Amino acid sequence: MSFKGPLGRVISTRHLHPRDLDWHVLVIALVLLLTGVTFVHGLSSAAAGELGGDVSYAAHRQKVLLSAPALLLGLLLRRDWLRRHAIWLYAGSILLLVAVYVIGEERNNAQRWIQLPRFDLQPSELAKVATIVALARVLVSNRMESASRWIVPLVVAGLPLLLVAGQPDLGTAMTLVPVTVGMFYMAGARGPILASLCLLGLAGGLVAREADLVRDYQLERVETWLETYSPDELIASRDGAAFHLYHARLVAGNGGWMGRGLGRGVASETGLLPERDSDSIFMVVAEEGGFVSAAGIVLLYVLMSVLLISSAAGLRDRFARLVVGGVGIYFAAHLIINVSVNIGLLPMTGLTLPLFSTGGSSLLATFLALGLAVGMAAHKDSSLDQDAFRSF
Repeated sequence: MSFKGPLGRVISTRHLHPRDLDWHVLVIALVLLLTGVTFVHGLSSAAAGELGGDVSYAAHRQKVLLSAPALLLGLLLRRDWLRRHAIWLYAGSILLLVAVYVIGEERNNAQRWIQLPRFDLQPSELAKVATIVALARVLVSNRMESASRWIVPLVVAGLPLLLVAGQPDLGTAMTLVPVTVGMFYMAGARGPILASLCLLGLAGGLVAREADLVRDYQLERVETWLETYSPDELIASRDGAAFHLYHARLVAGNGGWMGRGLGRGVASETGLLPERDSDSIFMVVAEEGGFVSAAGIVLLYVLMSVLLISSAAGLRDRFARLVVGGVGIYFAAHLIINVSVNIGLLPMTGLTLPLFSTGGSSLLATFLALGLAVGMAAHKDSSLDQDAFRSF
């Protein structure tokens, strides 16, 4: 099938040969999506308590259906068109992040959403995908050999990170860090320099704290996280600052090896676990599906990330390689941060589990990123670049 006119310059089906598509990645993504929908249905069917609010399976299903076309769009986008317009797409995402400060709606101490008639848009989700594409564009001919070659990539990665952190959206800002570091490494940056850069970023966080640039509730989350490594402190603070941490670990412990059954967990029946359908849905899996199901979900995400990065390593086109590898890191970063937050290895912050959690903007960005990765990986052309055979 071919598209005519201006549309034909943007999308195409010529590169989508069935034999070249990463069907294994799409199958894993479908399994994760359907499993997430199943758990949301269980949450929706259970009796919800006042603290937990209502979970609507119908609303989640509608968001999935509305967001799914983004997967097709990502698959069909022409690689050359995306490469030429990457910076313009990135600029659009930056404008949306700036608009949040002007017309954004504030919820739970954060101003992250732009309210639309039938959809609450969270620009930070789209900014993650736009940053991956923009970094791939600026790194196409940049091997990070000298200090001057670092300036543009650092600006491209740092601007959305600062705008997102200021909303504040610490979870999304945290995902941009490993994506940036990983793409820099794929572009040719040396490991010791990247390690120094990470240490510099950590030092910057400490300076921000001393300069009172970090909000009080954020500091309280870090302090609560440190204090509640002691079980006694966790229990003592369960009705206060450690409410979320306590109930997250409680429901996980209830699951045992095989779980309590779909919709039969304490999180579902009482609604006491905050954000149980989005940021904390992994703990619902741990309670209702047990350790076996939770471990299975982790393995599927790890496998999907590894397959994407492996597919990227086999691509000869540098731009496509960086996009596909960046999306692989995107999924890995979300998994590590979301699970680490829920089991107490990182301070509490809001971050969805892609394809699994509710949230229209998250689903939209995830479908688009997945479509771009599979679509770019399908370009099995014969063109070579300088490091066509360089492994990651």
